[in-house]
Amino acid sequence: MKYEKLSKRALGCMYAATWIGIIIIGGIVAAANFIFFIPGELQIAQTICWCVLGVILIIGIVSPWFRFHRYCYSINDECIDIKEGYIFVERNIVPIERLHKLQTNRGPIDQLFGVAKVIVTTAGGDVVIRFLEVQKAEEIADLLRMRINEAARREKGGEANGEQ
Repeated sequence: MKYEKLSKRALGCMYAATWIGIIIIGGIVAAANFIFFIPGELQIAQTICWCVLGVILIIGIVSPWFRFHRYCYSINDECIDIKEGYIFVERNIVPIERLHKLQTNRGPIDQLFGVAKVIVTTAGGDVVIRFLEVQKAEEIADLLRMRINEAARREKGGEANGEQ
C-alpha cells in the first residue's frame, strides 16, 4: 500500500495551530503564577510554573515536526488508511463501502496556509484526513463521492434483483 505524505504547507499550519494553543496555555499558566504564587512568594510553585512553560515551549517546537513526518494516508479501492500521531501513533482504516457522508472543511488557520480537511462519516463515527492542499482535498472528496455512489448503485441494483 502506497502512502501519501503531506505538503510543506501542512507543517506551517501545524506549527501555527500548536503555537496558538501554546500562547493560550502559557497565558493561563503565567496568570496563575502571577495571581496565586507571586503574592505569597512561593518559590517552589513559581519554579514549577516556569518548568511547565519550558516543557510547553519544547513541545511547541518538536511536536509539529514529528506529527508532520508521521502523518500519512492511503486511499485505494477497498479502504481509506490514515496514520497519525506524535507520541502514540493512531491508525484508522475505513472500508469504502462503509462511507455515509463526505465533507470538506477549512478553518481560519487552514485558509491562511491553503489547506483543507476531508471529513468522512461512517456509522462508527468520523475520520478526518487533515492538512491537505485544497485542490487535493477536493480531488479526494470527488473520488470518494464517486465510490460511494457506485456502491449505492450496486446495492440498489442487488435489491432490485431480489438479493439482500
